[in-house]
Parts: sequence; C-alpha cells; structure tokens
Amino acid sequence: MTGSRVVALGHYQPERVLTNAELATMVETNDEWIQSRVGIKERRIAAPDESVDEMAWRAAAKALANAGIDSAEIDYVVVATCTAIDRSPNIAARVAARLGLGNPAALDINTACSGFAYALATADQAIRAGAATKAIVIGVEKLSDWTDWTDRTTCVLIGDGAGAAVLVASDEPQVGPVVWGSVPEMSDAVRIEGRDGKFQQAGLSVFRWATTQLPEIAQQVCEKAGLKPEELGGVVLHQANLRIIEPLAKRLGAVNAVVAKDVVESGNTSAASIPIAWSKLVEKREIPSGAPVLLFGFGGGLSYAGQVVRNP
Repeated sequence: MTGSRVVALGHYQPERVLTNAELATMVETNDEWIQSRVGIKERRIAAPDESVDEMAWRAAAKALANAGIDSAEIDYVVVATCTAIDRSPNIAARVAARLGLGNPAALDINTACSGFAYALATADQAIRAGAATKAIVIGVEKLSDWTDWTDRTTCVLIGDGAGAAVLVASDEPQVGPVVWGSVPEMSDAVRIEGRDGKFQQAGLSVFRWATTQLPEIAQQVCEKAGLKPEELGGVVLHQANLRIIEPLAKRLGAVNAVVAKDVVESGNTSAASIPIAWSKLVEKREIPSGAPVLLFGFGGGLSYAGQVVRNP
C-alpha cells in the first residue's frame, strides 16, 4: 500500500457540564470576561473515577463501531495524551486490553496539544512503511486532574474528553504529508511539572506565536498536500482559543471551509481537541465525504504539527 485513509471517527465527553456561571462561583471571573478573551461558554469535566484510559476506550470503541471494523484487525494503537497519571503501563496498552485487541503495537505520544496530529502522522507512516495495516489513533486528556481551580487564568480554559480515528491502508493516500516541528526557546510556554504539578502556560506568548507564525506554517501544510487554502472543505485547529481560530482561518484564506469552533462548548481539551471537534463535524455531516480537511495542533514544547486529510 502507498498510504492510508481515515475511515471513521468517534468521540467521548463526560456528562458533567461546567458553565462559566458556575466557574464564577469558584474564582473571580464572569461569563463576559471568559467569552471575550477565549470564546468559551462551557466545558465537560470528568468524574473523579473516570480515568484517561476509560475515556480513550470509549472514543475508540465508537470509532471502531462507526468504521464497521472487527477490533481483532487492529494492529497499531497510538494514544496522544499529557495527562496520564500512571507511568506504566501506557494508555495505549490499557485501551488495547479494554477493546480486546490481539497483539497490536501500542504506544503513547506526549506533545500536549499537538499530540493528535503527531499521532496521526506516526500511524500513517507506520502503514506506509508496511509496519501496520489498520490503526486506531486517539487523543485524550483529563486536564481537570492537573488544574489549579483557584487560578482564573487557566481553570477557565480546560476541558476533558477523547476523540479517535480509524486508519486503514489504502492504494490512494488520503492522509497528506505532515509538517511538524518545535520552538525550543518556548519549551516552557506550556507546563505540567513534577508529580503534583498544575497546568501553567505563558498564555500571551503562545497567543502571539500562534497568531503570527501559525498562518505561514498552515500554508506550508496546504502546499505539501498540493492544495490551495480555498480548496479546503474544513479547518480543524487545536481548540485553544476562539480568538486564535477565527483570525487564522481568515488569514489562511480558507473561504470555503467549515471551521471547527468546538472550543465554545468543550473548552481546551489539549490532544483531544482536534479529534473531538472533527468527529462532531463528521457526525453532523457538516463536511462532505472526501473533502480535504486541514488539521493543525500546537502546544507544549512548543510543538506543532499539521496535515491535510480527506474527510471520511
């Protein structure tokens, strides 16, 4: 096979909805302040006993069901997360066990918010190299475990959840070349440090980088895929901040694309944000099957990655 294609998506979000109004009873903030700065209205928060691997499993099971593929056929599982509590086993191994898979390769990737795009690229490359034929790629986070709920600059941002994609080998590649990299001098811009660390970020620095540097890199992703931005049917960026997403899509010139704005109802779910937002658009049939979709994540490290993928 010469490449891979995404055949189905799935997502899972916890039941509990945390609104801006409820947050205002916990820290000094209000709905207007939050929406004006990041565009978030509400987010989902996992229950105390709802684990990262459970959310990942639920999203993966939904994606498999949507794909109509027997779980025994999956030979590669890759999970993007930065919020796993246990060091070993990894989340991918636990998901494989929950799904009852045979003997798949199972690995985790931690590049924080760019994780899903990184994971998707590694799965595509494994299939291209003949090391896998069918893969599950999962982005999952439980940021609520690592949040200082007295810090209004961070607690208003985060949400929990998981999203997954099923890739299969294809003679007609539908996952485009990845453009990825990092900004070493900004390696401390997004942090969860130590055994009991809390999510911290240099929000203004990340905002400035994203709004000034990201448009050019996103343009490179389109060029590598052999497309012009106006040909895109969808744009699914890391759902960090609506004030980043809207200007970027405009500057890129993706005038015909459906732009994912799931951040409004889900908050920032780090590595889970792209697959959750994309899965919802597919579920609602807002992007035509076969249309090119730009995926682009950026976050801790400061790492970034993007590719153009044909919509399942």
